[in-house]
Amino acid sequence: MEQKLRQEARALLEQNKVDWIIGFEPGSLKFTATPLITKDKNDAERLVINPFIVNNLANFLTEIKGRVGIVAKGCDSRSIVSLIQDNKVVREDVVILGVPCPGIIDLSKVEQLVGKNRDELDDITREGDKVAIKVNGGKKEFPATEVLFDNCLACEFPTPQEYDLLLGEPRPPAPNLEASGQNIERLKGISSEERWAFWENEFSRCIRCYACRNVCPACFCQRCFVEETEPQWALPVPRWQDNLIFQIIRNIHVAGRCTDCGECERACPVRIPLRSLTREMYDIVDELFRFKTGMDKEARPLMTHYEQEEAEDFFR
Repeated sequence: MEQKLRQEARALLEQNKVDWIIGFEPGSLKFTATPLITKDKNDAERLVINPFIVNNLANFLTEIKGRVGIVAKGCDSRSIVSLIQDNKVVREDVVILGVPCPGIIDLSKVEQLVGKNRDELDDITREGDKVAIKVNGGKKEFPATEVLFDNCLACEFPTPQEYDLLLGEPRPPAPNLEASGQNIERLKGISSEERWAFWENEFSRCIRCYACRNVCPACFCQRCFVEETEPQWALPVPRWQDNLIFQIIRNIHVAGRCTDCGECERACPVRIPLRSLTREMYDIVDELFRFKTGMDKEARPLMTHYEQEEAEDFFR
């Protein structure tokens, strides 16, 4: 798959079908990949596909001008379709190189399982439904479900729904809904007072760095509401109340655009469980409107139209 990607990316640049290629190259840290954005056909040899390609590359499409070839996993492709629906991306300007995704490895889970820092690990490889970890000359195997990101455990569409070239065989949906949503269910199982105390504690740790916003393809406003001063929606200092307001309003803004890619939680430097909010909103949108983000580029965005028969159920 990786070799095919390199060949196709090089051909796209050589034939002037695209001006840019957006993909992944090996990161500077162990067991990481980092976004590669290039116009040089020779850079195609640096492209990789591995279990560590975490970034949702759709986030770059609103910034880059010209025709773009982009590597897209299942959730990424849906983000691209959502941007097309919102007229932020022109479909004819994008060549989507689809990657059927078996799930991305969460290095923090690996470290917790083996009790070692990633720098102390020798190798991590995906072998079917197992992940093999080599450390201190030995080898340990774990079920893939124990080391993948939570959002990957219940991925409904691991195969891109929109693509120009599919680089591998389609993959079935991931079935582990219980493991994927255990944090959300735990919050639902406690009282509202306990839940309030939980989020007060979590957002007291927020430093308002906006990493969650900056990595999100659905956050494409040129000026964010938290930067407004007339009116001022939130104070610039990271008080927990204002941090909570920021996340609540952000979740409302991305309703119908979130693909549960998990980037917001992954990027958070203080590890706030933001997916417990975004996934719940994702499910609410599905329940109330029978709408899943990024499935049909011809469909209208969720919040730009309504049907009269929705009203009675919605306003209950």
